Amino acid sequence: MSTTVLAFAMISLGMALTPGPNMIYLISRSLCQGKTAGFISLAGTALGFVFYMLCAALGITALLMTIPLAYDVLKIAGALYLIYLGWKAIRSSHSPFEMVNVQSYSNSKLLLMGFLTNLLNPKIAMMYLALLPQFIRPHENYVLLQTISLGLVQIIISLIVNSIFILTASSFTQFLNRHTLWLKLQKWFMGTVFFGLATQIMLSARR
Repeated sequence: MSTTVLAFAMISLGMALTPGPNMIYLISRSLCQGKTAGFISLAGTALGFVFYMLCAALGITALLMTIPLAYDVLKIAGALYLIYLGWKAIRSSHSPFEMVNVQSYSNSKLLLMGFLTNLLNPKIAMMYLALLPQFIRPHENYVLLQTISLGLVQIIISLIVNSIFILTASSFTQFLNRHTLWLKLQKWFMGTVFFGLATQIMLSARR
């Protein structure tokens, strides 16, 4: 199980480091309203993660117990999603931080917007519904506990990474906008990793 957790942690780290709606929202809040606003927004995104984790945990457990072929279907769906992520990572050629929303929000609005941004983020939705099941071992007991444990790993990694982005929002965005080569290398690296993982998952699904 430790190897499974480590593999899932690495994927979670890669996804957290890949620019997306959550990262852009948190950094934009930090830049225009300060670090406190960024962390309040992060608390909202954390609630979104918990919501998806609980839904996935209950849904995956029920699915694997009632439909024998569901595990292979989820593996193939997860592999296709990784291919999509790899394609998106390589295809994007510009910095996502060129424009920042300057509108200010109240603390309650920040929390709500963080929650909704995460809840409506297709990357997070697909990660829990299609990718996380790749690391569940249905032949072992406690599928629910496995799902929750992996979900907590993803949430902790995301909170740590995004906290660093919030604390270094200004210097981080300046670095990305000035060093476009680094951004391109990062995208090609992540694309290659996602394609490789997708191939491994597809091969294991055929066994």
